[in-house]
Amino acid sequence: MLPGVYTATKKDGTIYYRSSITYQNKHISLGSYASEDTANQAYQKADALLRDPSVSFEHALAHRGVLSFDKTVTLMNFRDNGVYIKTPIYLRRNYFEYFLSPTLILKFDIDDLFYYSSHRIQKRGGHLFVSDYGMQYNILSRYGIKSHGVPGKDFRFVNEDFSDYRYSNIMIINPYAGVNMLQAGGKISYQAKIHINGYFSLGTYESDYLAAIAYNKACDLAKDAGIHREFPVNYIDFLSPSQYAELYADLVLPEKYLTYLASFS
Repeated sequence: MLPGVYTATKKDGTIYYRSSITYQNKHISLGSYASEDTANQAYQKADALLRDPSVSFEHALAHRGVLSFDKTVTLMNFRDNGVYIKTPIYLRRNYFEYFLSPTLILKFDIDDLFYYSSHRIQKRGGHLFVSDYGMQYNILSRYGIKSHGVPGKDFRFVNEDFSDYRYSNIMIINPYAGVNMLQAGGKISYQAKIHINGYFSLGTYESDYLAAIAYNKACDLAKDAGIHREFPVNYIDFLSPSQYAELYADLVLPEKYLTYLASFS
C-alpha cells in the first residue's frame, strides 16, 4: 500500500481508500478517495504543504491538488499557527478568518474561536447558520439580532464589509421585534407594527422599548382574540416586572387595530 493510504469498506462491501498524515504527533485524516493513487496524491500534497514553510497560505489554497479546500485551510493553519482546528479557520493577529469558499471569507473576533472551532457555518438562501443541538441558528443571533433582521434597517456593518463579523463592526439599529427606527428632521422615533393579514401600525414612540411593549401588547390581544400565530416576544431586561406591567397597562393601542381584533370575537 502506498504511503499514507489504507483501505476501508462500505456497508455494501465496496472497498475505498482513505488517506491520512501525522504531523507534530497529530494524526490527521485527509479524506476518502476512489483509488489508491488519488489517496496517495492527497498524502503527498499534504506532506509537501506541512513541511515546506516557503509555500504561502495563498499559494496552497490556489494549488491544493486533490486535497479539499477545507482540509487545506486546516493544514496550513496548523503549520503556520501551531493549532489544529477541524473547521476551515485560519488565525490572524487578534482575529480569525473562516473560509466558506475561496471567495467567501468571514472575519471574527478571537473571542468566538472556541465556538466556531466546534460549529461549522453553512450558507443557504443567503443566510449563514450553524447547527446546534439539532436546531439551526442564524449566526446573527449571537449579536442579539433577530432572525428576520434586515441589513441597513435592523443592523449595519460599520465598515460596510458584509463579511466582517467582528463585534466592533456590527451596529444594532432595531433590537426588538415589530419595531422600526424612524428618522425625520434630525429626530429619532420608533414605530411599532404587527403583521396579521397585512401590517397594522401600533403607534410611534419616543423609545424603542416602549414600542416593543406596544408590540407585545398587540400580540397578546391578538392571541386573546383567537388569532393563532407564533409571535416573537420582546424581553426588556432592564425593566422590573412592576415597571413593565405599569407601562404595559398605560399603553393604548390604535382604535383601528382594536376594531380589527373585535371582528374575530
